[in-house]
Amino acid sequence: MVSMPQAEDASIRSVRLDMTNDSQLPANTPGQNARALLKTLQSSFPVFNDYAPLAIGIDKQLLVRLPDLDRKILRIALGMHTNSLRYLKTMEKATHRLDLDGNVGDEVTADHRKYAAEILRDRFKKEAERRKAQREAEALERQRTEKLNLLMEKFGKNR
Repeated sequence: MVSMPQAEDASIRSVRLDMTNDSQLPANTPGQNARALLKTLQSSFPVFNDYAPLAIGIDKQLLVRLPDLDRKILRIALGMHTNSLRYLKTMEKATHRLDLDGNVGDEVTADHRKYAAEILRDRFKKEAERRKAQREAEALERQRTEKLNLLMEKFGKNR
């Protein structure tokens, strides 16, 4: 394992302080805490900020460096990160995974690339269906409004 530079070591200490000082934090949901942790990870580790393909077992690497992290919050944060659109787009084209220091690790398998492509395709399909349904609903509402206006003109009191 490569030793970390002093500046990164200081940022790791600040992550520990940020995530362990619960007495000052309001009672947040795990999702809110996970978002805060994810933002901290993105500012502390370039692989998170760049949405690079993460090494398998990155959670164990994080727990070694940041032993005070709540495993549940970490798991939620990693799920948010790895299910993000940018991460999936990167995974679709990636050839290798990276560890926390940015060192090349294992190869991204064809199955993992295929899975990322399938997830993206499904998301885009659902979004297109949602937009189409919204357009249709707006068109129906316009037709209804026009019909009501015509009826008001024809049968309204102010003829």
